[in-house]
Amino acid sequence: MLSRAADALFWLARNMERMDNLARLIEAAQSMAGVSSEAEEWRSALAAAGVDELYDETYNAVTPDLAARFLSSGGANPSSIINCLENARVNARAMRTALTRDMWEAVNQGWIESRKLTENNFSPALLAETLDWVRTLSTRFSGAYETTMLRNENYWFVRLGTFLERADNTARILDVKYHLLLPQESSGVGGMLDYYQWTSVLRAVSAVRAYQWVYREEVRPWNVAELMILRTEMPRSLRACYDHITYCLDQLAEIHGGKRGEAHRLAGAIAAELRFGRISDIFQTGLHETLTTYIDRTKELGDQISNLYMR
Repeated sequence: MLSRAADALFWLARNMERMDNLARLIEAAQSMAGVSSEAEEWRSALAAAGVDELYDETYNAVTPDLAARFLSSGGANPSSIINCLENARVNARAMRTALTRDMWEAVNQGWIESRKLTENNFSPALLAETLDWVRTLSTRFSGAYETTMLRNENYWFVRLGTFLERADNTARILDVKYHLLLPQESSGVGGMLDYYQWTSVLRAVSAVRAYQWVYREEVRPWNVAELMILRTEMPRSLRACYDHITYCLDQLAEIHGGKRGEAHRLAGAIAAELRFGRISDIFQTGLHETLTTYIDRTKELGDQISNLYMR
């Protein structure tokens, strides 16, 4: 496979996954309205998306309406939902012959529908409906490639992009919330605000019911962190994502005659840490410090994958 083809498939998947993640972030911020500081919640959503500095260059203050528009349709934000869809279609069009019909239709039909959206679709009154559309589109694309692609090199690059983006998003959601989620010495753990803050994080990754199923007790900080970092049953946990990443890289190595590189070593090292890690050790080291390290190493892994296969 040509390096540009691998790059197009990899970033097609990353952009489609990022759209879903952004929709989840916006919904989580909305759900906290009236429970905690709106400005703080939207600031955390902007930080989780990695666009808080860019937002500050564009606007003077953080408001729910401006932040939601910036994350979903902001032309000044290259990572907005609409721009991610635009980038995904560019990559899909470049690799049209490598995609199944269902994959192409999911991306192209979504792009056509997005051209009909107006500013009104991103207003508070219609934003929830628009976000439902985004999540449905992302799910349709994921289902299309899972059920229609041959398990060949194309498939493994698409899947690799999906889980690398998902790992980065999970770490970012927890990292920007950690100052809210760690128990305050003055109030302890278990207050109503504490409960809603933790639940908003679980809701952002569709894990409220999963938490109840695994732990069968009230929401606790260490349990939420464990679920999202170390539990293999949770499909969006860091451990689950890295298990998939290492498997994808192993499949690509086999296709390429056993060729391996720094990407394989780094992914394997991170996966091993997560497999044998304990949440007590993570909290002792520092949740923020641990998550920052995973964010940095995930970025480094993306760079190493590009160096090995896409240049």
